[in-house]
Amino acid sequence: MKAPMKWLKEFVNISVSAKDYAEAMTMSGSKVEAIDDMGKNIDHVVVGKILSMEKHPDADKLMVCKVDVGQEILQIVTGAPNINAGDVIPLAMVGATLPGGKISTSNLRGVPSMGMMCSMEELQLSKDFMPDAPDYGVYVFADAPVPGTDVKEALGLDTVVEFEITSNRPDCLCILGLARESAATLGESLRLPEINVAEKSAYKTTDKVKLFVADFNDCIRYTARIVENVTVEPSPKWMQRRLAAAGMRPINNIVDITNYVMLELGQPMHAFDFDKIAGGEIHVRRASEGEVFRTLDSQNRLLTSDMLVIADAEKAVALAGVMGGENSEVTKETKTLLLESAVFGGTSIRKTAQKLNLRSEASGRFEKGLDPQNAPLALDRCAQLIEQLGAGTVLKGIADCDGSDPKPKTMLLEPEKINAYLGTNLKFKDMCTILENLDFRVDSETCMIQIPSFRSDIAWMQDLAEEVARFYGYNNITPTLLSGKDSMRGRKTRSQTLQSLVYDTLLGCGLSEAYTLSFTGPKVFDAIRLPQDDILRNAVVVENPLGEDFSLLRTTTLPDMLRVLSLNASHKVPAAWLFEIAHTYHPAGLETLPDEIKTLTVGLYGNNAGYAELKGIVEQVLITLHIDGAVFEPLKDHPSYHPGRTATLLLRSGAGDFVSAGVLGEVHPEVLQRNEVPKRALVAELNLALLLSMADTHRSYRQLPKFPASTRDVSVVVRDDVLMQQAMDCIQKHGGVLLEEVALFDVYKGGQLAKHQKSMAFSLSFRSAERTLTDDEVNEAMENIFSGLEKTIGAELRR
Repeated sequence: MKAPMKWLKEFVNISVSAKDYAEAMTMSGSKVEAIDDMGKNIDHVVVGKILSMEKHPDADKLMVCKVDVGQEILQIVTGAPNINAGDVIPLAMVGATLPGGKISTSNLRGVPSMGMMCSMEELQLSKDFMPDAPDYGVYVFADAPVPGTDVKEALGLDTVVEFEITSNRPDCLCILGLARESAATLGESLRLPEINVAEKSAYKTTDKVKLFVADFNDCIRYTARIVENVTVEPSPKWMQRRLAAAGMRPINNIVDITNYVMLELGQPMHAFDFDKIAGGEIHVRRASEGEVFRTLDSQNRLLTSDMLVIADAEKAVALAGVMGGENSEVTKETKTLLLESAVFGGTSIRKTAQKLNLRSEASGRFEKGLDPQNAPLALDRCAQLIEQLGAGTVLKGIADCDGSDPKPKTMLLEPEKINAYLGTNLKFKDMCTILENLDFRVDSETCMIQIPSFRSDIAWMQDLAEEVARFYGYNNITPTLLSGKDSMRGRKTRSQTLQSLVYDTLLGCGLSEAYTLSFTGPKVFDAIRLPQDDILRNAVVVENPLGEDFSLLRTTTLPDMLRVLSLNASHKVPAAWLFEIAHTYHPAGLETLPDEIKTLTVGLYGNNAGYAELKGIVEQVLITLHIDGAVFEPLKDHPSYHPGRTATLLLRSGAGDFVSAGVLGEVHPEVLQRNEVPKRALVAELNLALLLSMADTHRSYRQLPKFPASTRDVSVVVRDDVLMQQAMDCIQKHGGVLLEEVALFDVYKGGQLAKHQKSMAFSLSFRSAERTLTDDEVNEAMENIFSGLEKTIGAELRR
């Protein structure tokens, strides 16, 4: 927000230098980005009046002029083609400083010249600031200021302070808002503009126009005025220069007045040619799906049903809060105006501007949320300026559709809490003074505060504390140590604590953490062989993507892990054991946010990584979370994984049934090829949110065993398609209460075994908590195990 100092000084007394002012405003929370003194490189340049002009005796294109500069008459030689005797021009005298350098006495073809007449370029001023300046030649004053006047004063050159306004303070996106902050910062009084509308017409606005708002959530308030006998012409120079200094291009008096009011009061305005409004009706409604609308920049815009438009009885005439339409544009032929001052829903305006890539000064303000009570005030200010500049006749009254809540918001001022929060010892009276300087109203008896309608950012005690702190002075707050009270300690949630344990477990297993983006593209689904009807292809679409490869939110982390593995392999990394804890996103409906599922992804290649190593990592995570009864069920039909080397992780729920917690296994060779992973790789995709929710945080302890264990080894021959988990489940089932532990220690194929057979060797440990076991008891348990293995999986004892 660019704020010319002269404009600010109309509302508040600023007696300090621009530098001191900027420092004070920054310390009170209004960050100053830059200070631009428009005349900083212009010195000793004054207004001069050309008294006479004669041709140079030795140069056809030069003129010798006598110029009155107030206290003396100077001889100036110039080649400017656009000047005449009697013109008033800017003159740089000898010793003057210009952006291009210093001016000294010169001798042009034998005739001395005591200075230089200046053009717009030589003063380094823009066409916006001096719209009446010629494209080539010396600038000629139209209002003929007194000769000898400093040209900076004559041109109204100003010092412009540029502020960085945070999104929660739309009230500061205007001169009045910054003046209010300036008054509180400098301890001065705020002077509000005097707004009185001379309604000279005998007609009423409400007799001419009817307003209809379809939904007050989209349009909180809509106010309008009618102005007749309009004259569209250039605005006065003071307004043009003030707008240009604030960063806006002057256009004509009507448009300039609406922009002036927006910059002054923070309320965007729009003017329609009322004769082009069909039926004398204004409808604020949603656009029809596929409706085409031509905006003021002569572009056809394809609208959607979530965009808000201003329409008459027949057609749309403006994109609400963004840009007007060609079909209602104010031109030199316009005779009657409809002035609009409205407050639209910020979300609707922001989405429309983003979809159409059409941001404007107005949309940038609307999307941050404006004060509905400011709309009629700005409307009156606009009408006042139109009447004062003789641009039209204002009809009586306004038309107003108001869906806002006029009841002011109140809060309890709790000085004890604010002092405790800030570490200060301020008195209640001092806090009240600070807040009252910001237009808060304080009831000293009830300690209730009435919040100004323009301060929508004030909602909590901490917000009030911030207001107190920034005007008391952050540098005046004495640093203190934390109190150390237990109630103020930050703690991790259960989920965060468990996730940290998982994180440490994975690091302990030798894995390194990877980071990938949540954005992906449609090509990745083909790269992992997903069928066209797979539910994972139903992804959330990003409305304004950086490109096609970032146009979706991922539904699976497999492509990202494969990309990281491929990157490591392409850099000749011999082994990569990686993990990532991130989210996948799944659509939950058009009107609701997508479901975010916290996912643990593990990716391995190298260091003899195989299914057993991947499964061991997953089992270690389950042990960390104390999840018992997990089942690794073979999975043969997953399109992205190797059939026969892949499993689904099943967990027993509280109801007793099994739920899938993810998939783990060797990646399909074709998927590896499509993703340029040259090595055999394994990946696990686990629903970490489910794992954390099923974790058992209860810890129980038991005494160390008093009696020794009895160990036996057993080796069985089974079919090649029998899984190790099946054999272990069978052993545990038939081993009885004495079986304490079972572990696989060898798998053997070949030699004396048939092609379709394999041998698995297990180590078994038996123990009783009450006595030392006898050989007979252990033998009986072993016989039960042999019998169960034979009947269940067709195992033969290997001797």
